[in-house]
Amino acid sequence: QVQLVESGGGLVQAGGSLRLSCAISESIFSINSMGWYRQAPGKQRELVAAIISGDSTNYADSVKGRFTISRDNAKNTVYLQMNSLKPEDTAVYYCNVVRYWINYWGQGTQVTVSS
Repeated sequence: QVQLVESGGGLVQAGGSLRLSCAISESIFSINSMGWYRQAPGKQRELVAAIISGDSTNYADSVKGRFTISRDNAKNTVYLQMNSLKPEDTAVYYCNVVRYWINYWGQGTQVTVSS
């Protein structure tokens, strides 16, 4: 079974930075796609950033220019570098991977941005 473990969340002031990590139990080589979602209280879960086939990336308009998704194949880890954080970025961030058309989710890590 594919297992995902997120880390790196925390409390940061507006304008600060955080780097989220997602450790994946399977080789990234076997993963069809991977990405980060977030969900704030009272809101639907939304895509933040993703790496898809061909190493293409996709970002939500609200984070373009501020967030960067990357991966380290040797460590089987996906990262989300978050710069210039805003209070509206406050949410639980979830790592997601798709392997053989099956969707897997991590437990989430809390990111809180204070003003």
